[in-house]
Amino acid sequence: MIDKSMSSAAAAVADIRDGASVMIGGFGTAGMPDELIDALIARGVGNLTIINNNAGNGETGVAALIKAGRVRKIICSFPRQSDSHHFDARYRAGEIELELVPQGNLAARIQAAGAGLGAIFTPTGYGTLLAEGKETREIDGKQYVLEHPIQADFALIKAHRGDRWGNLTYRKTARNFGPIMAMAAKCTIAQVAQIVPLGGIDPEIVVTPGIFVQRVVEIAPANATASA
Repeated sequence: MIDKSMSSAAAAVADIRDGASVMIGGFGTAGMPDELIDALIARGVGNLTIINNNAGNGETGVAALIKAGRVRKIICSFPRQSDSHHFDARYRAGEIELELVPQGNLAARIQAAGAGLGAIFTPTGYGTLLAEGKETREIDGKQYVLEHPIQADFALIKAHRGDRWGNLTYRKTARNFGPIMAMAAKCTIAQVAQIVPLGGIDPEIVVTPGIFVQRVVEIAPANATASA
């Protein structure tokens, strides 16, 4: 019997080791798998490469991971915001490496990994510092930059509902990077507000099929109106 459900967030992240690359879903705080991140911090692993849209907000989520000194490198689109002080401090101290990727390129490179593509050509970044040292090519009169897929050892994502096979649905904007990250990691771990029985999710509304998910852990929202 296939059963990907886990007893706790700690059990779900138990094999993430030092030096792993980890995709973390979320756009700012929307769709951020905070409980999985807290469990990862509690494990004590470090030297991590984190792939996320942001470099952390405030004191929770990715920001807490950076504050704890567990991140060696971050690949993201928006490293600096008014509340990204933990990244700011680590970066200025030379304690964290940054790979800056335009948001569209970030999504496209993750999608390329999930689709099994060798590389993609994108016009974004051409003629800028972000294209230095990269192959360029003219296609139909327009200049493009070669970008390589972004893969990861693990993906930590947040969904709304799941079943024991790993089929997932999302809630509104919390969906963001979750579906494409699930396809681009060797092991995808999803925290959900509710694990439902098989058949409890209409196949027509499944966003992430269970084939892309290895573990599911139910973490009920703090209150009935909390977003998932």
